[in-house]
Order: sequence, then structure tokens, then C-alpha cells
Amino acid sequence: MSTIRGTLVLLLHAHCLITPCKGIVSSDLFANSTPFKETCHEKRLIRTLLSEYESRGRLGRPIDQENNTLDVFFGLTLIQILDLDERNQVLATNVWASYAWHDRYLSWDPELFGNISKVRVPASAVWIPDIKLYNYADERLEERRDASVVLQHDGGVQWLPQAIYKSSCSVNIQYFPFDMQVCKMKFGSWTYDGSKINLSLLHADIAAGFDLTEYIENNEWTIVSSAAKRNVIKYACCPGEPFIDITFELQMRRQPAFYNYILILPCILLSSLTLVLFWLPPETPAKMQLGMNIFVAFFVLLLLLAESTPPASSSIPLIGAYYCLNMILITLSAFLSVFVVNLYFHGARSEVPWIVKKIVIDLMARVFCMRSHVREFSDIRSRDKTYTDLPLLSDIHFNNSTEMTHTNEVAPVEDRPFPNSKAFTTGSTDLTEESRWLAVVKRDIREIRDHCSYMMGKQVKTERSDKITKNWRLVAIVLDRFFFFIYLIIMVVSVTTVFDFVIFGKDGNSSSD
Repeated sequence: MSTIRGTLVLLLHAHCLITPCKGIVSSDLFANSTPFKETCHEKRLIRTLLSEYESRGRLGRPIDQENNTLDVFFGLTLIQILDLDERNQVLATNVWASYAWHDRYLSWDPELFGNISKVRVPASAVWIPDIKLYNYADERLEERRDASVVLQHDGGVQWLPQAIYKSSCSVNIQYFPFDMQVCKMKFGSWTYDGSKINLSLLHADIAAGFDLTEYIENNEWTIVSSAAKRNVIKYACCPGEPFIDITFELQMRRQPAFYNYILILPCILLSSLTLVLFWLPPETPAKMQLGMNIFVAFFVLLLLLAESTPPASSSIPLIGAYYCLNMILITLSAFLSVFVVNLYFHGARSEVPWIVKKIVIDLMARVFCMRSHVREFSDIRSRDKTYTDLPLLSDIHFNNSTEMTHTNEVAPVEDRPFPNSKAFTTGSTDLTEESRWLAVVKRDIREIRDHCSYMMGKQVKTERSDKITKNWRLVAIVLDRFFFFIYLIIMVVSVTTVFDFVIFGKDGNSSSD
């Protein structure tokens, strides 16, 4: 053998002298080479364990007697909250599932295998407990990834597969987006009852719940607390077999920063913009157009809110009720605006009722600090009184001394005396030139008097119509201001009530729970 090795080395050196070599193969390669032997204790141990385990069978529990109970420990390490689908009410989490149990058929003496106390074998080669997620809500057939089990020399088995669980979670959106959700994940053996498998929490502190040492913060949800509880339940299918489960509870609070800019802030701004409706003059057409635009904007916000909430929820979010309240108020404001515009253009068709004058003009206008409008109304009334006190030309006539006098009662034209009236009553056909002149003057004065009376009456009628029209306009403006204050009070009370109830009421309910 040594002769052959030496010959090969000489041939390689000779080849390198004749042609340049890309590399030199050392003679130590052959010196250190040894024939293949099963000297790896780990491989021998795994092959021995699995062959013996296969011969016994891996389908049954690793116990001596069928009446014995196998202790299985289970725990979860939460890595990340992937998503909480409010519409489908499904919680997606990335976890590490931890299993631990004792398999007496997977023990060995470390001294016989090079002092090896721990080996890894495929999970499919050994028996594993059928721990399942009860509130499973996933279309996938398997939620766990393949992972090897770790075997201890004393028979202890540890299995830590990675898993993405999708569990059903009852979502309460009443306080959205300041809500707090509580989701539960229930794990237990699907076929073995408590007399066959005694399921316990892996960590000693049951109240700890999830292990959060490797947790990655979520952008939308903040974990408030977590807990775990071991339950023993008898189901209707198997009344004599108590099944054991471990229920993990995760309490999460939503971070509302995103929704504050998308839903809350536009809602408050649009509510404030609605107040402008009552400040616009009734004669402007933008009054109705602005109301309709605000209504459409609130409807768009309501659609955005509907996209984030379950369609068949038992309770609607309070912010949705606030949206609906604002839409109702905007609708009412549109009707009130139509009513105000109708009053504003009422004209002089009828007088303003005295009770309306007393309440609206004399009382409400002064309460709402509308002094300029009240002063204008007072000027109208005083000017109307002045016109009423002026004497009409029909009250003026000539006396016998050719002086004009004023009487309170209007005498008939035929009974009014004029200068030298005897010339008209003597029946003489021979009229003097002075009498003819007086007749002409009398006729002219009568025409002037009738014309002035007509113009004065027309002026008084116009002033009276203007007064009635301005009275109706003043009533419309005062009512518009009244509706403004009513809407302002309703808006402040609704915003304060809704958001105080959302923030403080939610905290009170969560603390009581």
C-alpha cells in the first residue's frame, strides 16, 4: 500500500515539472485519509433510536399502560400581530408554539453514545400530541411549519414549530376608533380527553399568558395585557370525558392616530362648516348649495367608516351615530334654510302677526344682539308714524276770507266755501271776469288737490308695503340667528357627549371587565 502511494506522489511531481499545474495536491491528503467507518455517535444514536421507535410503532401514546396519563406542556411565544380583520372578525398572529412531554421510548444512556445528551430528529418520525386551535378560522389545512423535535437522553421531548394562526375573534366596534379588543385563542387535544393527556401551561406563571420577549410592535394595535387559563370542560358529545384546554387571552388597544386625520378631524371641520349655513344671507343661492355639499361629504365619510367595520355588527360605532346625527342636522338645516328664505321673500302679502313681532323682533332680536336690525325697524315705524300724522290735501279748503285752514274732517267739495261764493249761488247768467277766474282757480286747485292726495296715498301705501316686507325680512334674519345658536348648542353637546363617552366610558368598561 505504501509503495502504491509513493508511486502516485512521484507521478504527480513529474507531471508538475513537465506542465504548469493550477494547484499542488499535498501528500498529506492521502496520509490523513482513512476508510469510512461509523464513528459518528450522533448518527448512530439517531439511527438506533428511530429504528427501535419504528419497530414499536409511533401512532400510540408513549406510555406503559393504556390507563396512564401523559403530561403535555404547551405555551405560546407571540412574535407579531399580523392583522385583525374587523369585517371577517379574524385575528392573524405569528407565534412560536412550544410543546414539551416525556417519551420513555426515546431515552438512552449518554455513555454509550459519546456522552451525547441531546439530538434532533424530524417531527414526523416520532409521536406528537394533537393539540389544535379550537377557534380555527383559516382556509389552510396546516398552519404550522415543519420543525425538528429536540430529544433529551432522559426521554424529554421539546418541539418549537413556527406557526401563523388565524383565529376567530368577536370584534366590538362601538368605540371605534378608540376601541379595545379582547381576542381569545383556545388550544387543546382534539381527540384525547383529560384522562389520556393532561394538558398544562408550559410556563409556571399561568397569568403571564403569551411570552412577549420576542414581540415585534404592531403599527395599529398595542398590547395592553395577556393571560392564559386552563379549563376543564365536558362537551355534549362526550359527557363522561372531561377535555382540557388552555385559553390564551390577548387584550389590544387600537392606535387612533391614523383615524384621527381620516375620520375624526374631517368630521369636526364639516360640523363646524355647517354653522356657516346660518350666517349666509338668505338671498344668496350658496346657502342651499353649501348644505348639499356638506351632506355629500358626510356621506363619503360614512362610506369610509363602513369599509372599516363589520357589516353585520351587533352595535354601530358611536362615531357612525355622530355622522348620522350630523346628516340629520344638515337635512334639518336645509329645511330651515328654505323656511327662512321663504320668510325673507314673503313680501307684503300679509302683515306680520303681532305675537311674532313681540317674540321675534322685540325679544329675540335684542337677546341675539341684533341692535342694528332693530334700529332699522324702529326707524321704519317712526317714519311711518310721521307719514300718518301729516294732513292730506283733501283736509285743506278755503274760507270766506280767502285763507287756507285745516280741518280734521274732510268736507264735500260742494260744501266747501270759496271767495265770493255768492256769485255762484245767485243764479245770475252774467258772470264777471273775476268769477270766471275764480272758477278756473277752483278747478285747478281741485285737480292739484286730487293729484297730491293720490300721490300721498301711494307714498303711504309704498312705505307701508316696504315696512311689512322689511318686517318679514327681519323675522327671517332673527330666526336664522336663532337656528344658528340652536345648532351650535347641539353640535357642542353631541361632540362632547360622544367623544367623552368613547374615551372615558370605554376605559370604565374595560376596567370593570
